[in-house]
Amino acid sequence: MLYVLNLRQKNYNMLLKRIGIGLLMLIAPALVAKAQIKVNYEVSFKEPQAHYVHVNMQVDGLTKEYIDVKMPVWAPGSYLIREFSRNVEGFIATSGKTVLKTEKLKKNTWRVYTGKSSTIAIDYNVYAFEVSVRTPFIDATHAFISPTAIFMYPDNHLALSSTVKVIPFEGWGKVSTGLEPVKGQKFTYIAKNYDILFDSPIEVGNQEVFEFTAAGVKHEVAMYGGGNYNAERLKVDMAKVVEQATAIYGENPNKHYTFIVHNFQRGGGGLEHLNSTVLGASRNGYGTENGYKGFLSLVAHEYHHLWNVKRLRPVALGPFDYENENYTTDLWIAEGFTAYYENKLMLRAGLTTPEEFVATLTSSMSDVINTPGGYEQSAAMSSFDAWIKYYRPNENSNNSSISYYSKGEIVGMLMDLEIAHATQGKSSLDDVMKAMYEQCKTKGRGYTDAEFKAKAEQISGISLTDFWAKYVNGTDTVDYKKYLGFAGISVKDAGKKAAYLGVASRPAEGHVLITAISRNSAAWVDGLNVGDEVISIDDVTAAPSISSMAVVRTKKVGEVIRVRIIRDGIDQEIKVTLKASPNVDLVSSMDPASTASEKAVFKRWTGV
Repeated sequence: MLYVLNLRQKNYNMLLKRIGIGLLMLIAPALVAKAQIKVNYEVSFKEPQAHYVHVNMQVDGLTKEYIDVKMPVWAPGSYLIREFSRNVEGFIATSGKTVLKTEKLKKNTWRVYTGKSSTIAIDYNVYAFEVSVRTPFIDATHAFISPTAIFMYPDNHLALSSTVKVIPFEGWGKVSTGLEPVKGQKFTYIAKNYDILFDSPIEVGNQEVFEFTAAGVKHEVAMYGGGNYNAERLKVDMAKVVEQATAIYGENPNKHYTFIVHNFQRGGGGLEHLNSTVLGASRNGYGTENGYKGFLSLVAHEYHHLWNVKRLRPVALGPFDYENENYTTDLWIAEGFTAYYENKLMLRAGLTTPEEFVATLTSSMSDVINTPGGYEQSAAMSSFDAWIKYYRPNENSNNSSISYYSKGEIVGMLMDLEIAHATQGKSSLDDVMKAMYEQCKTKGRGYTDAEFKAKAEQISGISLTDFWAKYVNGTDTVDYKKYLGFAGISVKDAGKKAAYLGVASRPAEGHVLITAISRNSAAWVDGLNVGDEVISIDDVTAAPSISSMAVVRTKKVGEVIRVRIIRDGIDQEIKVTLKASPNVDLVSSMDPASTASEKAVFKRWTGV
C-alpha cells in the first residue's frame, strides 16, 4: 500500500513538473517580449520663450504591429483630473526616415502602427505655461518639468524602466531632480519604473543650489527666482525640521532628497514626491519672521509627506491608476494629519514656542468651527469628494464642504490628545503613525480606514468608535474644552455675538459685488445673492467690505437694514433683518495650576 502511494505521488510530481514547464514555455515569450522593450526620452527646449518643451521618445524591442502610448490625466498628490493631453501638439512617429501611421484613440491615447519595426521614435511638443507646483512651466529663464504632464508611457508597461536625457537651452547650466543620474552621461537619469519617473520633477536652468546633510541624508535645495533668503540660515533650520521628522519614524528612507523652490512675487503651495518636493514661495517673504516661519512650515509639511502619503498611505493611493480618479476616504489622514504635524515639527525644531503652537491650533480650530460646510460634509466625504469639490470651489463651497486639510488637522490634534490622555502620557499619535508606517512596509500596501482605526485603538487602549462617528464620518461640533483640557489648556470663546449680515464682498468696476453668502445668515434668509451689486445700505454708499461698514456694525440683532442692489440690470431694494453672529473666536491659555496628569499629556503631545 505504501509503495502504491509513493508511486502515485511520484507520478503526480512528474505531472506538476510537466505542467510547470508547459506554462513557463507559454509565459516566457511574453515575459521576454516585455523585458526587451526599452524606453528612452530626450527633453529639449527649442522655443522656451514660447513655453514649449520638445520630447523625443525612443521605444526599442517592439514585436507587435502597433503600440499604444498614453498621457496621465492627473498628478499624484493633487486630486483633480487635469487633462494634461490637452497641451500636446505635433505628435508624430517615425522609424528611421519613415513616418508611421498614427491614430488617436481617445483623449489621452495614441496608437502607433509600427510597420513591423522593432524601434520607433515618437516626437511631440508640450505647451507649459501654468504657474503651480503641480503643472509644468517653461519660459526664457527656466523650465520646470512636472513629469505626469510631460511624459507619455506605453500602455500596460508601467513597470518598465526608462532613461531621461535633458538638453538644457543655450545658457542654462543646471538640472535638479530626485532621479538617479546615469554615470558618465551628463544630465541623463534613470527611473526603475513609471511610478518613480512620474514622481520625480525636474528643474532646468540656472537655479542657485545649496546643500546640507541631515539624518544621514544629503539634501539639495534648488532655488529659482532669487529672493531675500539667507542660504546659511536655511541650511541650519531646514536640517532641524528633517531631524525631527525622521525621529518620529525612526528612519529616513532616502539616500538623497531634493527641494525645488520657485520664488515668485507671490507664491505658495507645495507638492510632495518620493524623494523630492516642489515648493512655491514669495521671493521677498523670507525677510520677515512670519514669512520665514511660513516657508519653514511649508518645508515641514512637504517633508513629512516623505512618510505620510508617499509610504504610509491609504490603500487607494498606489499603485496609481494614471487615467482615472483614485478614490479614498482618508485624505484627512494623508493631508490633514500632515498639516497638523507641520506644527509639531516646527515646535520640536525650536522654531516656534509652545504658546505659538497652541495658539496656531486654536485659531485653526476656530476656522473649522466657523465653516458652515463643516456641518454638511464629514472629513471622510471631503476626502472622497476631493476630485469634484476641493480643487473646483465655487461661491457656495464654504457652505457645502470642508477642507480635508483643515478638518484633518483638527481631527489629528483631537486624536493625539485622546491617545495621550488615555495612556496617561505614555503614547501619542506619533506611535500610531510610526506603527502604521511599519505596517505599510511589512504588508507592501497602503492601509484601510479600518486598519488605521484599529491601530489607534490598540495603542490608545480604548474604543474610538464614538470618536470616528463624531469627527471622521460625522459633523459634530468640536468639543474643544474637553480635548485641550486634557493637556491643561483653557479655551474660551472671545467672539462677540453682534449683529451679523453674513456676506463677503469686493470692489468690481466701480461697484461693490457680493462674492459669498454664509448659510443661514441674515443675507441668506432674506434673499441677497452672490453677484448682486450693492449700491447702498440705509442710503449710505456701499464700501468694498460691506460687513465692516459702520451702518452694519452699529446695528443690533433684530434690526432691519435696507440694501439697495442691482441684479441683472434691475435696481431694487431688499430688507434684511440682522441675526447674531454664529462665529467663535477661540482664545487659549495654559493653566499654571495644571495637574501632573495634564502636564504628562502636554509633554507627550508636544514632545517638548
